[in-house]
Amino acid sequence: MAPSGTNPFFFTYFLVVFFAYPNVITSSQSHNLRQAKILISLKQAFVASVPSTLSSWNMSNYMYLCSWTRITCDDTKSVTSIDISNLNITGSLSPNIHELTRLQILNISNNLFGGNLSLEFPRFKALQVLDAYNNNYSGPLPLGAAQLLQLKHLDFGGNYFSGEIPLSYGGFDRLEFLSLAGNDLRGPIPRELGNLTNLRWLQLGYFNQFDEGIPPELGKLVNLVRLDLSSCNLKGPIPSELGSLNMLDTLFLQKNQLTGVIPPQLGNLTSLKSLDISVNELTGEIPIDFSGLKELTLLNLFINNLHGEIPQCIVELPKLEMLNLWRNNFTGSIPSKLGMNGKLVEIDLSSNRLTGLIPKSLCLGRNLKILILLDNFLFGPLPDDFGQCYTLSRVRMGQNYLSGSIPTGFLYLPELSLVELQNNYISGQLSNEKSSASSKLEGLNLSNNRLSGSLPSAIGNFSGLKNLLLTGNGFSGDIPSDIGRLENILKLDLSRNNFFGTIPPQIGNCHSLTYLDLSQNQFSGPIPVQISQIHMLNYINISWNHFNESLPEEIGSMKSLTSADFSHNNLSGSIPETGQYLFSNSTSFIGNPYLCGSCLTPCNITSNSPSKLGDGSDNKAKVPTKYKFIFAFGLLVCSLIFVVLAIIKTRKGSKKSNLWKLTAFQKLEFGSEDVLECLKENNIIGRGGAGTVYRGTMPNGDYVAVKKLGISKGSHDNGLSAEVKTLGKIRHRYIVRLLAFCSNKEINLLVYEYMLNGSLGEVLHGKNGGHLQWETRLKIAIEAAKGLSYLHHDCSPMIIHRDVKSNNILLNSELEAHVADFGLAKFFHNNGTSECMSAIAGSYGYIAPEYAYTLKIDEKSDVYSFGVVLLELITGRRPVGNFGEEGVDIVQWTKRETNWSKEGVVKILDERLKNVAIGEAMQVFFVAMLCVEEYSVERPTMREVVQMLSQAKQPNTFQIQ
Repeated sequence: MAPSGTNPFFFTYFLVVFFAYPNVITSSQSHNLRQAKILISLKQAFVASVPSTLSSWNMSNYMYLCSWTRITCDDTKSVTSIDISNLNITGSLSPNIHELTRLQILNISNNLFGGNLSLEFPRFKALQVLDAYNNNYSGPLPLGAAQLLQLKHLDFGGNYFSGEIPLSYGGFDRLEFLSLAGNDLRGPIPRELGNLTNLRWLQLGYFNQFDEGIPPELGKLVNLVRLDLSSCNLKGPIPSELGSLNMLDTLFLQKNQLTGVIPPQLGNLTSLKSLDISVNELTGEIPIDFSGLKELTLLNLFINNLHGEIPQCIVELPKLEMLNLWRNNFTGSIPSKLGMNGKLVEIDLSSNRLTGLIPKSLCLGRNLKILILLDNFLFGPLPDDFGQCYTLSRVRMGQNYLSGSIPTGFLYLPELSLVELQNNYISGQLSNEKSSASSKLEGLNLSNNRLSGSLPSAIGNFSGLKNLLLTGNGFSGDIPSDIGRLENILKLDLSRNNFFGTIPPQIGNCHSLTYLDLSQNQFSGPIPVQISQIHMLNYINISWNHFNESLPEEIGSMKSLTSADFSHNNLSGSIPETGQYLFSNSTSFIGNPYLCGSCLTPCNITSNSPSKLGDGSDNKAKVPTKYKFIFAFGLLVCSLIFVVLAIIKTRKGSKKSNLWKLTAFQKLEFGSEDVLECLKENNIIGRGGAGTVYRGTMPNGDYVAVKKLGISKGSHDNGLSAEVKTLGKIRHRYIVRLLAFCSNKEINLLVYEYMLNGSLGEVLHGKNGGHLQWETRLKIAIEAAKGLSYLHHDCSPMIIHRDVKSNNILLNSELEAHVADFGLAKFFHNNGTSECMSAIAGSYGYIAPEYAYTLKIDEKSDVYSFGVVLLELITGRRPVGNFGEEGVDIVQWTKRETNWSKEGVVKILDERLKNVAIGEAMQVFFVAMLCVEEYSVERPTMREVVQMLSQAKQPNTFQIQ
């Protein structure tokens, strides 16, 4: 009898079908079984742990294969799509995958597959999408891929493919998407790519270094919507044939070496929305034909050699939102109707030769966020309308001839974060608006103008302010006590004004302050002792005032203070001989006629007879000798008991801590006992603040490096093991691979792949440093930059190295650079064995200014440190020492020797270098100077550093005499 609820007719029908047609069931099962075996073989080819996402890939449920995660089937239950993207998978693809004959989509992007991409491409008859973006594939681009006749989407970007683009890649008849960007490709861009007439997206830039220029044949790609050839070393003119791409909405040609004029034919691209041809060597004027770009929203032409006036046709573009023309040679005035379209969000016309007035219509649409006009010849007042431009975020208009007063409400706009109006002729007073000021304002620079009046108390409302620079004006009156409300202020410069009165004691509430300059004013009264409460203060200058009374002894206890100037005041008394005062020289105190001390005129010491103590000492009751003996004996017994208990506790703890746990991040052929065998004195290859490094040989003959991090406090690792697990998943060509983590309750061991040539610092500054010639040094710089760029931009969450230095860039047998010790600096503690590790994590000479003074760190701190490494490679010098005077580091020395000019790099080149491509050296020095900018916001990202270093190749060679 059929079970309750089951239709008897259906049950009978099923039995008839099963016995009459058994082959139907068997055929379906066989089909699923065969496909399941292929997918399982694919899964088994993955190295290390398989993501839990693929747990459903199991032979036990092969009949439900089409419901496996990341798998899609058609109506015949044939697998048509495999999407295993973003799983951090290592290993290779099983060669059996081609047996999935109906496979249409294969997406393996954002993983860690490496080696050559070798598949039997001709057997993928139905494949339409092949996405291998962002893996570690190397070698030449696979020729067989050109035989994928049905292919519509091909993405080999973000790998390490080398060599030239095969000419056969011009034979994809159906291809709509092609990306080969972000590899190490060379040679010319094949003209045959112009045959891909169905192509809608072509991206070839980023890290590739092509010869020659843009093939005119690309103008035949009439269906192209996006063309991205940025950052790939292209030379020559922009082909006028690109003006035939009527469907194009994005054209990116930035960061190349393109020359000649901008073709007027680009004005025919009526669908174009984004045009970026910045950072090239283009000349001539902006074509008036650009009037036809009615859909254009972004126009980037900055860093070229363009000249002439900004044409009126730019103003009339109805949808233009971003206009960036900075660092060219534009002349004339800014078109008076710029902004009339009401769409402008960002304008940067800085570093040109523009003159005339600032247009009143720039913020007409109330959308303007960024306005940068600095370093021009603009004059006249700021438009009053700026006071109602509530969307403004960043305003930089320094180095002009602007006059008049600051518009009412301008400084109190709600979104404003940065205002720079320095070096102009702005006059009037700062309004004291009682409305709540923008807490978003972080930088206010009004230096070297003609402002007057008092500093308004409303300045205290800017709670987020970090830099307040008012030097070189005519301000007067007292400093308001509200200055103490600026708890986030880092730099305060009120020098060269007419302030008077006393410094308010509330200044001590500015706990984040690192730089204080009150010099050349009319201040009087005592120096407030509350200054000593500012524990981050690094620089103080109160010279050329009328301060009186004595120097506060409390200031001497400020360990952060490295520079202080108290000269030319009316201070009196003796200079305290304690703390930081002992390290100051006489120039810090001169001009105080009543001040005396060891570095000035010796003080006249009046010998006042000490008050007579009488015979009080004789009146003290004498302790009997027997009590002294009893006390000493008791103290000895207590000490012995304490020692015995400590030994017992230590032995118990050591027994518990002998259990080792090995966490492997890939397949290993050794265990924890093999790692422990490495920890011998004769295996030590390095010591540092991070720990001791040993070289070890595993049973299979492979070398490894074992870093012993040292003893943990207590039974907890403060998050180290979790952090290490994250780092263990990272796989990148230019990052030292973490193989395993071995630990017990006392000791943590990191097992890395071994680098035969040691660290860059050891090689460069050792006796064999001369063998590192320029070409090798540039290669190392680019490779290390790529490794750091990966940590900053391609890891989620971002990994900040925290201790970038030449000793943490390791070199393998082929002198290929690998970044080491990334992400762990926050766990390292100085144990007294290091001569270079600072107490705030990082190494002397490499530490960014903001990190040293504020202990606040971001990825730009790594960029600064990498800039120091670039200077090491250029000069061959260590970051500190041997620069002629105490306290000067490599950054200060290079700036002094070259006067910030890249042409001056010839003065500082390492004398051991024989042949140097001077163009390359200038470019690397230029990048280094950008990296070591004082303010982190001015430094490039590591991704930009990679792009700039990759463009350093120049033919001009300079012979060192």
